[in-house]
Amino acid sequence: MSKIKTLLKNLGPGLLFASMAIGTSHLVLSTKAGAQYGWIMVIPIILANILKYPFFEFGIRYTNVTDKSLIEGYLNRGKGYLWLYALITLITTFTILAALYVVTSGLFINLFDLANVPVSTVALGLFAFISTLLIIGRYKFLETSLKFVISILFVALIVTTALVIFNGKIASVENFQPPGIFNEVGILFLIGLVGWMPTAVEASSWVSLWSIEKLKLTKRKLSLQEALQEFNSGYLMTALFAVFFLIIGWMTLYGTNTEISGNATVFADQLVSLFTTNIGPWAYIFIAVSAFATMFSTCMTAHDAVARVSVDIVELLFLKDKKFHRKRYFTVGVIALAIVNFIVVWAFGANMGQLVALATFVSFVLAPVVGYMNLKNVMSDDLPKAFRPKKGLQVLTYAGIVFLSLFAIYYCWMVLF
Repeated sequence: MSKIKTLLKNLGPGLLFASMAIGTSHLVLSTKAGAQYGWIMVIPIILANILKYPFFEFGIRYTNVTDKSLIEGYLNRGKGYLWLYALITLITTFTILAALYVVTSGLFINLFDLANVPVSTVALGLFAFISTLLIIGRYKFLETSLKFVISILFVALIVTTALVIFNGKIASVENFQPPGIFNEVGILFLIGLVGWMPTAVEASSWVSLWSIEKLKLTKRKLSLQEALQEFNSGYLMTALFAVFFLIIGWMTLYGTNTEISGNATVFADQLVSLFTTNIGPWAYIFIAVSAFATMFSTCMTAHDAVARVSVDIVELLFLKDKKFHRKRYFTVGVIALAIVNFIVVWAFGANMGQLVALATFVSFVLAPVVGYMNLKNVMSDDLPKAFRPKKGLQVLTYAGIVFLSLFAIYYCWMVLF
């Protein structure tokens, strides 16, 4: 019991990671994987979670031992590493946040029955509201609010998954033909699924920065074992949630020839219907609020993280030897991200399919590069040998880099030829 209490007290970066990851990759991609391709998609989901684990674990490990962020580690490896990560951040900034806000806007429209309100208008309101919360509340507000949100979602998902399994799989339509997985459409979906499962690899530096903020807040440094235990609990939660969403999509939609819509508002209605069909109409408000709260928290954590990363990169590349007002730059970063991503949302409209596809593909192609950079950090002289990853974790890291590299090369070949 004391171990559980200690774990709950230490919740922080792992909790934020779970909240950020349980967004588009789970609500959209895991559900769609089960609905269109069936239970077989559990294999790439589990594989992605296992092979990407070291990349995120290194963010916790490096920061806990050195008291520095992964981004500072990139600079220690050479300025070229930091410039490369800055380029990756720049590219993903224009896709990830916009995709998250579009999905969240669709859920908001569905929840309050605002069919005549454009997605871009709702997104503008969300950008303004979340930016205000981040500027005023900062890390402490994030951590406190997410404990409540994740608890609600966990209960809702457990209940729904259990009821779906109890009710049994829905009957397939006559002459149903399963879609091919290894044709061009299937491969592209696989790349998108693996690319953002559990989330983009560049988010490893986000976890690193949250660890630093947690230390500032509590004034108590966790041991490496405690820090990894807290992160592992959040990571395991994200993997379980992905499987739950896959089961729900598979049991309720696979074989019915129902397509998951690329329109944010229509998708939100489909998603909530999946839950209420199995629990009952009485649960509509509970499920709709839970789904919206999940995506809202994902938007908030991702927005916070990208702002922190951007501020760190600017400081290390351009302002390292000058007086640096971190709070002021963080505020500017939050507002700038809101403006830029609102323009992207406005340009794409309600078609979240294009945004999600673009964001996942960029993350997928660049994942092995970021993974290798993280490995270089934790194997450097910045960490005493006793704190570097053991041989098994190193082997798993190289396996992840090779796996993701081969997939990325194949994707580029498909696009170019």
